[in-house]
Amino acid sequence: MKQVAGILAGCGFLDGAEIQEVVLCQLALERRGVALQWFAPDMPQHHVVDHRSGKEVAGASRNVLEESARVVRGAVKPLDGLDPARHDGLILPGGFGAAKNLCSWAFQGENMQVLPQVEEILLQFQALRRPMAFVCIAPVIAAKVLGRAGARPQLTTGESREVAEAFFHWGAVHVDCAADEICVDGSNLLVSTPAWNAARGIAQVASGIDKLGERLARMI
Repeated sequence: MKQVAGILAGCGFLDGAEIQEVVLCQLALERRGVALQWFAPDMPQHHVVDHRSGKEVAGASRNVLEESARVVRGAVKPLDGLDPARHDGLILPGGFGAAKNLCSWAFQGENMQVLPQVEEILLQFQALRRPMAFVCIAPVIAAKVLGRAGARPQLTTGESREVAEAFFHWGAVHVDCAADEICVDGSNLLVSTPAWNAARGIAQVASGIDKLGERLARMI
C-alpha cells in the first residue's frame, strides 16, 4: 500500500491545524487506498487562541505534537522521525497553525521564515521527486521553500493579491482558484487547493480536497 506523510500544526483553525481539512485529507486518501501517517513538531505552539472569542489566551501554552494527537485519535509521530525516503508523498493541511507554527506567515507575511525542520523535509521530498499536496494557507510554505530553491512552483491559496505578490518575490507563481478547485504543477509534482481560505461552506472544502486527494493518489 502506498503511504503518504502528513504534517500537522496543532488542533483548531485559529492556532493549529484546521480539523475539518485534516479529516477530509485523510478520508480522500484512504478512499483511494493510500495510507496516511501524520507527524507534528514536538514544540510549544506560537500561542493559544480561545476559539469562541477569537482572542489569545494570555499565559496559556500548548504543545503542537500533543494537540495534533487530538485530531487524529493519537496516531501522530514526532516530526523528527519523518524520513521522506520511506513515504510516497507528502500532504500539509491548513489552519492558522500552518501559518504560525510551521512558518511565520501570519506575523511576517512576505518576510516569513519556515520552520527549518519543515523546510528540510520539503527539499528532501523534492529531491526524491515525490509528490506533495498543500491545503488552504499551507501553500505559502511550499512557495517560499521551493521558490527560493529555484523550482518556480505553481500553487494556490484562493485569490489574494498579498499572497500573489509574496509568491512573485519568492520566485513562485500564485494561481487563482475557487475553493472547490485544485492547482496542479506537473513539473514539480505539486497539487494545492484553497479549502477554507476561500470556501463559503464545508461542501466546497470537501469537493476541493477530494480532487486534491485523487490527484495526489494518481501522482504516486
